[in-house]
Amino acid sequence: MNSKPQRPPEKKNIQEESSWMNHPNLAGMDMSKLALLNSLASQGAGKSPKELLPFLLSAAAQGKSRGMEFNSQEMEQIIQVLKAGKSPEEVQRMEQIIQMMKLMH
Repeated sequence: MNSKPQRPPEKKNIQEESSWMNHPNLAGMDMSKLALLNSLASQGAGKSPKELLPFLLSAAAQGKSRGMEFNSQEMEQIIQVLKAGKSPEEVQRMEQIIQMMKLMH
């Protein structure tokens, strides 16, 4: 029998998971904002689109209550980074969520 031991699936290390934070579009963004984004990315991972909208609205409210707001240029930069490497379907879902958030804001 040719039975090779199977490797467990490789887990991304913390550096790989947060590599988006080093994207050139985010250069110059305040480190506290990047830390908040990293925390949100971890908490939001694996959420369905239905779960994501309320999560993001709550996160925006929490950030605002802490005095941390993102200007429109920062928001656009973040959105472009999030879209990078996504399938057309994922980008479309993201656009729908963004439009819903704009309507509610």
